[in-house]
Amino acid sequence: MNLNLFKPHPWHGINIGDNAPNIVTAYIEMVPNDTIKYEIDKVSGYRKIDRPQKFSNIVPALYGFVPQTYCDENIKEFAKKQSKLNVIKGDGDPLDICVLTERNITSGDIILEAIPIGGFRMIDKGEADDKIIAVLKQDEVYGNFKNISDCPVSIINRLKHYFLTYKAIPGATNAVIISDTYDAEEARKVIELSVLDYNQNFKSHLNIGV
Repeated sequence: MNLNLFKPHPWHGINIGDNAPNIVTAYIEMVPNDTIKYEIDKVSGYRKIDRPQKFSNIVPALYGFVPQTYCDENIKEFAKKQSKLNVIKGDGDPLDICVLTERNITSGDIILEAIPIGGFRMIDKGEADDKIIAVLKQDEVYGNFKNISDCPVSIINRLKHYFLTYKAIPGATNAVIISDTYDAEEARKVIELSVLDYNQNFKSHLNIGV
């Protein structure tokens, strides 16, 4: 019997999935009813409170990251090329993902299989901070979506509004830009580049196999 006696680190210890980038594992940090912003503590792997949500913004989908990904030089260069903006660097975090589902999933700190259908090219204070948009595998309502064009515009606009406003402070200049919304093919490319960034930064010291 192969027993793992220790909980794996959600970022480094969970595999992205054998069928990536077509189907990826997603670690969910937040769900739509959260009024606290949770995120992974990069050292311990525990989910921690980042901050209470200051305003009325509530994430409109399951939100987390793709394990064994990282946003660094390859993500930066691709964002710079595609957006034609002055992107300074990747944001130094695992690749973010929003997962659409009809089901009411009430708590984070879970993993699931998600099918990428597109994404937002988001630039936050000059840093590439892509948001992959995906659907829960086998979801009855969203599971058959293959591309961002299959998703109702109202849902895309709701997601976009959240990311453009969740850090905004009244009276201050908003430093967040969404330069474009891209399709499933480009989302898979972004995932592949984030895996390349991860391997170049972490693989040798974590002794992670291919």
